[in-house]
Amino acid sequence: MTSNTITNGILKALAIIIGIGLLLLFLYKIQSILIYIAISAVIALIGSPIIRFLKQRLKFPNTLAVITTMSFFIAILSGLISMFIPLIMKQGENLSLLNMEQLQYTIAHLLNQINDYFLAQNIDILNELKNADLFKNITAIPNLLNSVIGTVGNLSIGLFSVIFITFFLMKDTEIMEKSLYVLVNDKSESKLKNSLKTIHNLLSRYFIGLVFQILIIFIIYTIVLAIFGIENAVVIAFLCALLNLIPYIGPLIGGILMLFLTMSSNLGEDFQTVILPTTIYVMIGYVIAQLIDNFLSQPLIFSNSVKSHPLEIFLVIMIAGVLFGVTGMIVAIPTYTALKVILKAFLANNKIVKSLTKNL
Repeated sequence: MTSNTITNGILKALAIIIGIGLLLLFLYKIQSILIYIAISAVIALIGSPIIRFLKQRLKFPNTLAVITTMSFFIAILSGLISMFIPLIMKQGENLSLLNMEQLQYTIAHLLNQINDYFLAQNIDILNELKNADLFKNITAIPNLLNSVIGTVGNLSIGLFSVIFITFFLMKDTEIMEKSLYVLVNDKSESKLKNSLKTIHNLLSRYFIGLVFQILIIFIIYTIVLAIFGIENAVVIAFLCALLNLIPYIGPLIGGILMLFLTMSSNLGEDFQTVILPTTIYVMIGYVIAQLIDNFLSQPLIFSNSVKSHPLEIFLVIMIAGVLFGVTGMIVAIPTYTALKVILKAFLANNKIVKSLTKNL
């Protein structure tokens, strides 16, 4: 082997590494666009049965069927947003009536009682809590409002992008599929076609399973909140149930949100005899719902739809979260499932692929 051959091999390897690095950097920079495309693809996948029904049974033209389906989804989104308006107004009313001095006195009194208990155990925690100064961050509210305004602007851009992309994914389904066939040769076209059908079936079952998962959690939350007389129980339950779509982080955010909304719904009542016991009981119900979801709903969905091991799913979600944030965690499972199907079709003899796709 000559020195030129070794040099060329090294240069080629470096070029490949640099190319892969640049590709990953490019994907990282356009991650928001990739997320819009992924969300649009999911919506198009969900909407495909509706479009097919409108075209085959009601004889709608393709464009009219797509517009009707898009209008249906937008109406659902508008309805969901309108559901939260009474909740926001009620919480705003509660906060406007809030006596901050009385709240500080109530919290201080509660802390004194807690401290007396721990002092009996030779543990002094009151000084630590006082040093923390729970109300020192009240000046952060303007910064929070600016952040919310910026988030609303980004959401508006994202919503328009998703609507635009979804429309053409629904309208030009065949064109999109044919554009994928360009990436492979004629011999591999049948493999890709079969892979797309498999992906469609698996993801359809996955999203149907998610709907049932959210429905089960929503029913449990609603029952718990209604039992303890929390206002706007249905809206709060629906919002906290939707947060479960975000793996691992969503339930934590939902728990904090339910804790806050439960306490704010009882403002004006005695803290120790009403607010605190009610909040504790509601959170116990929340934990029970999460246990049912974690040990019954999710394992059934993952095992019967995407055919992946729970540990495998956990690692994929964590990696997607590190690379693409919360939205990456949401789309991690569908994307990973699609990649597994494609790898099985084109690299069926690879040992690693065989191990990952043995259940497909």
